[in-house]
Amino acid sequence: SKHCKMRNVTVKRYIMKWNGWGYSDSRFLFNKKGQGEFTGKRYRLSGMILPSLKDWFEATFGTSLQHKTPATPTLNVSAVPPPNLVEPFVEELKVAGVAASHDPEGRVFRSHGHCLHEIFALREGRIGRVPDLVVWPNCHNDVVKIVELACKYNVCLMPYGGGTSVSSALECPLEETRSVVSLDTSQMNRILWIDEKNLTVHVEAGIIGQDLERQLNESGYCTGHEPDSMEFSSLGGWVATRASGMKKNIYGNIEDLVVHIKMVTPRGVIEKSCQGPRMSTGPDIHHFIMGSEGTLGVVTEVTMKIRPLPEYQKYGSIVFPNFQQGVSCLREVARQRCAPASIRLMDNEQFQFGHALKPQVSSIFTSFLDGLKKFYITKFKGFEPHHLCVATLLFEGDREKVLQHEKQVYDIAAKFGGLAAGEDNGQRGYMLTFVIAYLRDLGMDYYVIGESFETSVPWDRVLDLCRNVKERIVRECKERGVQFPPFSTCRVTQTYDAGACVYFYFAFNYRGLADPLHVYERVEHEAREEILANGGSLSHHHGVGKLRKEWMREAVSTVGLGMLQSVKEYVDPNNIFGNRNLL
Repeated sequence: SKHCKMRNVTVKRYIMKWNGWGYSDSRFLFNKKGQGEFTGKRYRLSGMILPSLKDWFEATFGTSLQHKTPATPTLNVSAVPPPNLVEPFVEELKVAGVAASHDPEGRVFRSHGHCLHEIFALREGRIGRVPDLVVWPNCHNDVVKIVELACKYNVCLMPYGGGTSVSSALECPLEETRSVVSLDTSQMNRILWIDEKNLTVHVEAGIIGQDLERQLNESGYCTGHEPDSMEFSSLGGWVATRASGMKKNIYGNIEDLVVHIKMVTPRGVIEKSCQGPRMSTGPDIHHFIMGSEGTLGVVTEVTMKIRPLPEYQKYGSIVFPNFQQGVSCLREVARQRCAPASIRLMDNEQFQFGHALKPQVSSIFTSFLDGLKKFYITKFKGFEPHHLCVATLLFEGDREKVLQHEKQVYDIAAKFGGLAAGEDNGQRGYMLTFVIAYLRDLGMDYYVIGESFETSVPWDRVLDLCRNVKERIVRECKERGVQFPPFSTCRVTQTYDAGACVYFYFAFNYRGLADPLHVYERVEHEAREEILANGGSLSHHHGVGKLRKEWMREAVSTVGLGMLQSVKEYVDPNNIFGNRNLL
């Protein structure tokens, strides 16, 4: 239909925090007895006491629960700048039946992603430049109308999906003088059709990952695309940032899953003429769209591959005497092309950290170390608790094949000194994937700030890169007056034929620093320099945003950057999509 039915728009996303990660009812805290707790009912860890968290937290960061830095509890609406509205634009939206609002809370909510500096400012009640208006298209045709009107009135549009960006991609450019409109795709969340013959699904791009998987599961299918943010991130966001999921070894990354994309630009709609599985007609137009980060237009509809739900799923884990042996094992698994759905290797610091999140109850959470101590004398001779590291595994598919596959992987692991460490530990590793993001907010309650960042790197550079980046973080912190040793840790999260994806976490206690954010940003900058110097990429799956664009020329060459610039100038000559990402 030319226009889609108006639906009641949920203007405020009450279930989400306005100044932190995730659901409002889910958080880590230390109770009156000083024990760690995770609140809410949404996760396996919810409602549980974490008796080891306090000791680990205090020992790792040199913090004390006496020294608190609580967040501003509620948004001070009067601190939000008044909106700069183009009245005829707003009027024509109304006539076209497109929902819009300049409610201050809604505008603040859509003014940021989840970079440390964005959340830190909100916690302190500092509100920067926010969008002037939020619009909610209901379907593709609504987006066409919004983009036409934005061109007519020279309004700046910023597409907003799930808001989980960690690259400053959603920050309004400070130098933007035009009215800034946040185009929120959340109401475009329908599965339009499932094609069981061709195993494809056609979906509106605003759908959130967990909703897409849940609805497909009800019909016996899945996309298998599971980024760590899948509870909150949108399909359009995955396309715009060239996302990767935990199970890409079976299902592929977003570029492997996408069959067809519809994108609205100021020049008109871009889409291929058919849903064929492959075309050789020039450079792939999809590759201009995937990774374009909201600079060229809005992705409105996507056709993706689907698979029947796997009949069997099995977790596993392997303990290695050290990180080097673990990496060698992952390399061999990649060489033999027998990687399970997911295989991730944590270094020793992350292993200790996982141990600190062990709850009081239930067998699923029996501690790694307790389990290991039973074997220590015989099997684990020579395993040093301060060197060992752990790989978590997830196998899925036909039962028969999974069991065969599992044996193959554990046999390879044995050649590198790896010992099977049980399903429980593997399952716990995956459960922690979704709660780990909540820990940063706990840190900020006690003078601890931190961030994660990722890269992809050739196999022969993995060990050097991991070691050098971690050492660089420690050295930079020391030189910049950080008084306590930082937490600097990594894990190998994805394997490929030619290399791997490596994820870093770093955090430090900023007590005594006059400008902690500046110190943190300099350390992160130097860590990124170190990654590039060691042969790593600018990003494996988080995109570039505004945070990393200073390195774009280095990443894609001067001519490459010129090509992107030319596409931008042709598709969006008046910079209607003026978020200033990438370029």
